[in-house]
Amino acid sequence: MAAILLAASCGGGDDSQAGATATPSAPASTAEPTTAPVTSPPVAAPELVIGRVLPETGSLAASLGGALITGVELAVADINAQGGNVKLLAGDSATDPDVAPETVNRLLGEGAHVIIGAGASGVSQSFIQTLSDAQVPQCAASNTSPSFSTQANADFYFRTVTVAVGESQVMANSMASRGATNVAIANRADDYGASLAQLLADDLAELGVTSQTVTFDPGAPSFDATVAQILDMGADAVGLIAFEEGIAITRRLIEMGVPSWAIHLTAGQFDFSVPERVNPTDPAVVDGLRVQSPSGSEEFNQRVFEKTGGNAIYGGQAYDCAVILALAALAAGGIDGPMIIAAVPEITRSGQKCHSYGECAELVVQGVDIDYDGVSGPLEMDDVGDTTVGRYVLAEVRNGELEVIETVDVTIDQ
Repeated sequence: MAAILLAASCGGGDDSQAGATATPSAPASTAEPTTAPVTSPPVAAPELVIGRVLPETGSLAASLGGALITGVELAVADINAQGGNVKLLAGDSATDPDVAPETVNRLLGEGAHVIIGAGASGVSQSFIQTLSDAQVPQCAASNTSPSFSTQANADFYFRTVTVAVGESQVMANSMASRGATNVAIANRADDYGASLAQLLADDLAELGVTSQTVTFDPGAPSFDATVAQILDMGADAVGLIAFEEGIAITRRLIEMGVPSWAIHLTAGQFDFSVPERVNPTDPAVVDGLRVQSPSGSEEFNQRVFEKTGGNAIYGGQAYDCAVILALAALAAGGIDGPMIIAAVPEITRSGQKCHSYGECAELVVQGVDIDYDGVSGPLEMDDVGDTTVGRYVLAEVRNGELEVIETVDVTIDQ
């Protein structure tokens, strides 16, 4: 039986890489976003129909779907309570690039003016051309692939989560701080997996850590071959870039002698039930395993917890998608797609700070240039629709339970 040799160390600060800086500190904006009703704007907002294409089923339903859907639903309720006029149409992406386009077409046929989703970068790619051709704005709360930043058909696309460089740095810093010197990176064979694997390898190299990569088919009937490849690398840590299949791979790694504290998971696997799912009879076997995820503010996360039973992954980002779209429609004076997408960057940067739909809407109708700081952080959208400031939580399994141990704000250098 192969075994991974481990070099452990404790402590460790956050070293920075070119392109991003991660700081374990208080949020850049000290004011918490307001979620209670505030004064309604003095003019009626146009009715905005939001179609959400999120994972009710499929490989991301358990880890992401509940919080994403809850985030959008909470936003719609808050917007309408604060003088907005939003209607929500529901659709399942099924975490499937063959199913999601059909859902999008249905929602557009039912009158959706804008789309929120999909959960996975690869699934969003399956219908982004359709929305570009139709000039329908799309906001993604959990797509981290760098591809969207440069592709021509992303002209009606923006996102409220930082590109994968943010997550890769949080992950690389955590692994290096624990003494990793040679990391085995195992990534699923899709856009998300390939892009994050390359970024993680680059970030580890910046920190003086070597790495090797193995790519796997997430639909494979068994991951024994993948685990065998990881063990053959003789690494002292494993970075696992996966979705639902990561549970089976993690379980097999531990069975084959890899210490759980040598394993680090990505956001697609952030789930407070991970310890029990890996080992239902002895969750403490998973002690030391780490995982990070984009997150909302502590106050907002508690609202999501009440609906999901403890999972808030990407919920804040989904909430901010809906608020930004509603504010953009108000600023544009209607539901015209090109006007809405043009307004998006301008309402999240370089203006008067505001922290809720109602507060911001009142300023918009007064002609004030606003800078919406949301429940997921300051945002600071750039011209291609990428958020340049993001908030992450780092969690570790302790005594059989996944606990948040640190909050990290990441700024992507321009």
